[in-house]
Amino acid sequence: MFVARPDARTAHAIGVERLLSSYRAVPANAPVRLAKPTSNLFRTRTRTSAPGLDTSGLTGVLAVDRDARTADVAGMCTYEDLVAATLPAGLSPLVVPQLKTITLGGAVTGLGIESTSFRNGLPHESVLEMDVLTGAGEVLTASPTEHADLFRAFPNSYGTLGYAVRLRIELEPVEPFIALRHRRFHSVPELVAVLDRILETGALDGMTVDYLDGVVFSPSESYLCVGFRTATPGPVSDYTGRDIYYRSIQHEAGTIDDRLTIADYLWRWDTDWFWCSEAFGAQHPLVRALWPRRFRRSRTYSTLMTYEQRFQIGDRLEALKGLPPRERVVQDVEVPLERTAAFVDWFLGTVPITPIWLCPLRLRSAEGWPLYPLAPHRAYVNIGFWSTVPIGSSEGETNRRIERKASELDGHKSLYSDSYYSTEEFDRLYSGEAYRAVKQRYDPDGRLLDLYAKAVQRQ
Repeated sequence: MFVARPDARTAHAIGVERLLSSYRAVPANAPVRLAKPTSNLFRTRTRTSAPGLDTSGLTGVLAVDRDARTADVAGMCTYEDLVAATLPAGLSPLVVPQLKTITLGGAVTGLGIESTSFRNGLPHESVLEMDVLTGAGEVLTASPTEHADLFRAFPNSYGTLGYAVRLRIELEPVEPFIALRHRRFHSVPELVAVLDRILETGALDGMTVDYLDGVVFSPSESYLCVGFRTATPGPVSDYTGRDIYYRSIQHEAGTIDDRLTIADYLWRWDTDWFWCSEAFGAQHPLVRALWPRRFRRSRTYSTLMTYEQRFQIGDRLEALKGLPPRERVVQDVEVPLERTAAFVDWFLGTVPITPIWLCPLRLRSAEGWPLYPLAPHRAYVNIGFWSTVPIGSSEGETNRRIERKASELDGHKSLYSDSYYSTEEFDRLYSGEAYRAVKQRYDPDGRLLDLYAKAVQRQ
């Protein structure tokens, strides 16, 4: 067994006690929240001056077991730190969300996805057990056989059923390099047809596919980015400097190849926050040359965006141009594979945002997960789009249209950003009755926010 730090478990136990003490110190009528240095949520939220729960001792990797291919990880450990501990052992989490600051606990309670999701499902599906601080102030171990209702309802609960303080997850072997093949398509239906074949066979051109995602730039320009593990040494690209990953995949026709180290592949999207760094000028050659490499990362852009929202800098700049404020459209939806082309066609004709990200997934679990009820054995495609659009005649007009279209196509929308559902529709889409039963059992006094209040009412 490789232990990340000899004193890791002792430090973690002290951290749990510190967390519990801070929980007990919160008045019964005050909101309970985590004190987090970063957040990957994009909801407009009511600001509060109330102190958050102390998570300072819950950020490390406790142990990596090479033989069992498991890791014990504190709930507030970032994937950046988790991967740094597992790669030296030749192992990786089954799904590594694309931004370094995402925490393991956050990805499990709030969902996550990446290019292994077509074969490994979602991050919570590789959790073997977890210790959860519930709304009742207890730390309980939840697993498929112990407090199983909490274990299965935890994904997509966004901290409203409790906070994960320790998780044991599965790992898988990886190779030092990823060989990439970027295949261009001139229509989205053509891309979906090839994607369907890869999902059916697990292969492309006779080679087993290990990683799979895609990008749509326009109706006539889209790409599948297919990755293959390899131990063969050779030249590799570097997209942490002046070169920009998403621009590297564009070409006129056919297929181009590339190679990255496994670490650079896992974080290929982080350097430019996919393509959103452009909003801060970080892709302009002169600005990029002056922008320190260590600050070209999602944490920096997220911090800048927080200040932009707090001081409404974007709206002020639009006002100087004589333009109204813009509506933020930062969303991910899961649409069944066979309806993906229809959604993308509608989106490109309706919402002025490109590029958009495609990431296929299929659940590992045959039971499904109640609060995000994707159908087992059915292929979906996560479609991500993150920008702003001209404001409409009502609040959240474009976001509401996207919600309606996703539901019309039997899709689902992630709840990390602004949502506008009625209580009835929210209950139907996110299993309100099942949620309330688990909520009553593990948070009987309502110390934690309700999911609808947090996701839609932005409390």
